Amino acid sequence: MAKVVLVNPQIPPNTGNIARSCAATGTELHLVGPLGFEISDRYLKRAGLDYWPYVKLHNHPSWSEFLALHKQIGGRLIGFTTSGKNSYLKIQFQPDDWLLFGSETTGLPPDILAICTETVYIPMSEPGVRSLNLSVSVAAGLFEARRQLGYLD
Repeated sequence: MAKVVLVNPQIPPNTGNIARSCAATGTELHLVGPLGFEISDRYLKRAGLDYWPYVKLHNHPSWSEFLALHKQIGGRLIGFTTSGKNSYLKIQFQPDDWLLFGSETTGLPPDILAICTETVYIPMSEPGVRSLNLSVSVAAGLFEARRQLGYLD
């Protein structure tokens, strides 16, 4: 099952909403620090409602600590970015993929994008809109991966 990775998330309600989506789908959620909030933040908890016991949450204080885990487990790193090479609808997701999303303000840093197996974007019709909300982007990517892998049946 693909896993969701948030690198340096900054806005507690976004992370809470993403945690709720992960809880509903049984998807692991990996938070990579530094975070722009405390895990105990009331806005984070409020957005996740009472679903936190169902979240398979993993907290990594740094990118290097996350990478150590990734090396042990394996799988492709799929970086979601407005400058991605392919539409997320054009790649074939695999069960061991890690879906990487950057912070709401800066996205994924260039050094992380450089080591991604794939970089993908979510197509948008209006060129004046720079990006989607982080929780919307995660939901789109996660549910497309789940659709392709047969988890929506």
